[in-house]
Amino acid sequence: MTEFGCRTAELESVFERVAGRFGRAELRWRMRDYVRGLLGQAARKNGRQLAEWAGHRTPDGFQRLLNSSVWDADALRDDVRAYVGESLGPDGVLIIDDTGFIKKGTTSAGVGRQYTGTSGKIDNRQIGVFAAYATSSGRALVDRELHLPKAWTTDRERCRAAKIPNERAFATKGELARDIVRRCLAAGRSRGGPSIMSCTLSAAFRLQCEATCRQREAIEDRRDPDRSA
Repeated sequence: MTEFGCRTAELESVFERVAGRFGRAELRWRMRDYVRGLLGQAARKNGRQLAEWAGHRTPDGFQRLLNSSVWDADALRDDVRAYVGESLGPDGVLIIDDTGFIKKGTTSAGVGRQYTGTSGKIDNRQIGVFAAYATSSGRALVDRELHLPKAWTTDRERCRAAKIPNERAFATKGELARDIVRRCLAAGRSRGGPSIMSCTLSAAFRLQCEATCRQREAIEDRRDPDRSA
């Protein structure tokens, strides 16, 4: 089998693995086309160009998949994390970092004038905290959290309009990173035996991480006093 054929077969096995997270066949096929588009050769990865690449007449189906269809994103994340662990093997490292995405307008969840090291300046953007797992066999993203500034978490009407759950409270990027690490460790323990997240964090390391995050966020606050307003 050619390399392309192997990759296609592997991707199909992943689709089969997560298909049960989508309650209707229509959603499963839409998810399949969307992921293929993200991995494909579309010049830009927006809804319209992904739909064209997949042979859809309009991007409406992809927009419904992402905005109004019912499926459990966290359960899907857990499936992906387990797949990555099985595929890349143990004895890897968990890499945590935040990334900013420039946005227009004020309605996208968590958007606001924020500093990010991605561009090295303050801009209107969303910021996410991401975790990647890496071994000598490869690397892949395994978890994510969206950072919500206090301007969002103190405005529940704005949160509801953006479909942010009522229970979502303010958390610093360092706290989001800590939660991601804890989830990864818990996933490793629940499966028993060696796993991708079978490492432990020393108390000293945790304190160092938290202190570094506090220092970093204090610097960002000085750069943009309105960031946490």
